[in-house]
Amino acid sequence: MFHRESGYFKTTYQSDMALYPLPIGKAAAIGFIVLFFFIFPVFLDEYYLTLVNLAAIAVVGALGLNILLGYAGQISIGHAAFMSVGAYTAANFAVHFNMPFWVTLPAGGLMAAAIGVIVGLPSLRVKGLYLAIATLAAQFIIEWVLNHTPAISGGIQASIEMPRPVFFGKTLRTQAELYFFLLPITALFIVATLNLVRSRIGRAFVAIRDQDIAAEIIGVNVYRYKLLAFAISSFYAGVAGVMATYYYGIANYEAFQLPISIDYLAMIIIGGLGSVLGSIYGAIFVTLLPTGIRFFMETVGVYFVDGTYLAQVIAQMRLILFGGLIIFFLVVEPEGLNKLWQNIRNYFRVWPFSY
Repeated sequence: MFHRESGYFKTTYQSDMALYPLPIGKAAAIGFIVLFFFIFPVFLDEYYLTLVNLAAIAVVGALGLNILLGYAGQISIGHAAFMSVGAYTAANFAVHFNMPFWVTLPAGGLMAAAIGVIVGLPSLRVKGLYLAIATLAAQFIIEWVLNHTPAISGGIQASIEMPRPVFFGKTLRTQAELYFFLLPITALFIVATLNLVRSRIGRAFVAIRDQDIAAEIIGVNVYRYKLLAFAISSFYAGVAGVMATYYYGIANYEAFQLPISIDYLAMIIIGGLGSVLGSIYGAIFVTLLPTGIRFFMETVGVYFVDGTYLAQVIAQMRLILFGGLIIFFLVVEPEGLNKLWQNIRNYFRVWPFSY
């Protein structure tokens, strides 16, 4: 059998709780490590490394939002605002206090988590559409505060120039150098999320998502875990904002406005709610989609669209496809790309049989 699961016996608690209990899972994990850490940096040029770097940042942010929405069932439309909190916190620490990235990175995440707990307070009394409106209000409030508080945002155009990260005395500037800075952070958060969702906290999140009243009856502190979900999600968002700020070399609130929050919602809906792999698939898909649209229009679309309007058509096609894909996956496959991958994997589990 291509994907044999029988014949492997667990004799210890550690083996039963292992992330990859089957040899094929361990082999796949090792294969991805070799692919991303040893093959991609050698064979990909600067342009494709740029796409991988952007996808790595998006994965961390998507994981955070999926913990909140996919696992805990709490709606948020202000995810990008928490990214901006982390970005400006790290920028101020780096510029005014000359702090290294290993200090600014958790500092940005912790500050975003603190703001996330405050924004999550309405979740103790409201949910659904009302909670979505509350987080949307937080998005606009945080944007306004950053744009009108020079002490935080740097004054003119609310921008702070961010120094490049320094690792063992070397300033990371090229795409390849930033690749080795961003990818380990993304890998760390993927592993952390895999362990979180199968822990007691993760099970409490799922119980609250499925039926919060029943969860409270069996002893789950619903209020505590709702705030914890907001804190963890905001921490991830803050770290993603710090990563983006180091990557772009500037902290600016315009990079974290409402459309970015919608992009992250699209990532987890297209990838699959309540799934770590879905967050990864969705982040990669949404990151690469504009590039794919531009490539298609520049090679095929030029025969149907006047060149003077090509850039406008590409921008509008991105919005149309985003909306269409969200509707498609919500109607046809609510569990997203992750479910499609599960269907393929389940097929090979029983292949060549049909049952």
